[in-house]
Amino acid sequence: MMLGNENGVKEDDNKWPPWLKPLLGTRFFGQCKNHPSAHKSECNMYCLDCINGALCSICLSSHKDHRAIQIRRSSYHDVIRVSEIQKYLEITGIQTYVINSAKIVFLNERPQPRPGKGVTNTCLVCDRSLLDSFSFCSIGCKIVGTSKDFRKKKMSMEMGGSDYSEEESMIDIGNESVKRIFRGFTPSTPPQMAGIYRSAKRRKGIPHRSPMGGSLILEYC
Repeated sequence: MMLGNENGVKEDDNKWPPWLKPLLGTRFFGQCKNHPSAHKSECNMYCLDCINGALCSICLSSHKDHRAIQIRRSSYHDVIRVSEIQKYLEITGIQTYVINSAKIVFLNERPQPRPGKGVTNTCLVCDRSLLDSFSFCSIGCKIVGTSKDFRKKKMSMEMGGSDYSEEESMIDIGNESVKRIFRGFTPSTPPQMAGIYRSAKRRKGIPHRSPMGGSLILEYC
């Protein structure tokens, strides 16, 4: 069981900045409620100092000198450029990708069927296939995968143990239980209609390793 300190804060939470979990649970790319008639009212910005939800570019005028980051989108999933997030967060071990010549990381896990044949390395949390030098597919998976409860549960399972408390049993190795862990800070999956529309287009190109082998390059037709 994960114990809290005298203020009721979980020990694992102290490892992460206070804005991180709220960021991962924020829904981006909706229309700004404060500037609905503005030309650039898409909410794709986030203030790490105020932690008050998604912002549009116009909202940023009231956040001068604050730490603001821009969220981008790839295949209907939220991503952020490595050059931005690494200023404020340690992202070692998270798989990076290259999109439009910029290196990015995904904010949250992306559900995937079991890895195909020949896959030698997968995300420790959700089993998404990765390059050999990485352990997590997203920032969210790193939060889960480095928690004391997750490591304790995984170690116990590897040793064949099964004696856990009710609270510990909520954390399991496998996609379904991982979804329960993420439920507190992961936005819902994009609507299925978006996937249907996307499938009507030409198929995406096959991801390729970058020349240096440290990222995957996502190509789009």
